[in-house]
Amino acid sequence: MPHLFVKSDILLYLCTLFCVMRYEKEDIQQALQVLRAGGIIVYPTDTVWGIGCDATNEEAVAKIYALKQREDSKSMLVLLDSPAKLNYYVDVPDTAEMLLEASDDSENSDDSDLSDQKPLTLIYPNARHMAQNLIAEDGSIGIRITHEPFSKALCEQLRHPLVSTSANISGQPAAHCFAEIDEAILNGADYVCRFRRDDDTPYEPSTIIKIGADGTFKIIRE
Repeated sequence: MPHLFVKSDILLYLCTLFCVMRYEKEDIQQALQVLRAGGIIVYPTDTVWGIGCDATNEEAVAKIYALKQREDSKSMLVLLDSPAKLNYYVDVPDTAEMLLEASDDSENSDDSDLSDQKPLTLIYPNARHMAQNLIAEDGSIGIRITHEPFSKALCEQLRHPLVSTSANISGQPAAHCFAEIDEAILNGADYVCRFRRDDDTPYEPSTIIKIGADGTFKIIRE
């Protein structure tokens, strides 16, 4: 069985950094106001900077496709704040539950060999209760449980999944920090969050694994 998680020398430091950094309540509230009104935001995640909207709002999702100049046949992943919410939106095969448990155990471990893993995105079968233009042609959707404080708070208070697609024009490199985000993306969003703008740590995309309804899986990105 191939390794599911990729190590990084900086991620243990980042976990500590997340605990120290504090976001402003006003920043969260302004982002939520835009999301609830069907707008789109640029915001920090547990990986690269992202463009987000309410994942149940089809018109808002369409705005992100237009901003990224991306075909709507290419689905986008979403964030949730808790594994307990997954069953409402997707089928969760036993394999997915085991991978989530392994990921959660690793993130909470004191063993540095385990805790410095990449965040994990799982692609689940039979997506539901989300915008139709967000779901792949085969009915699947990619979901990541975020432990990063800002994006987690957004998900908790929005009470809906939050779209999380990299803050770049389709085909261009992902922005690993705020300073790398294209002006066209910043100008096209309804709100640009303030939290972690000065953080120039080079965050990386997540590991992606696709889970079949029968429990089989395929590693899409390590």
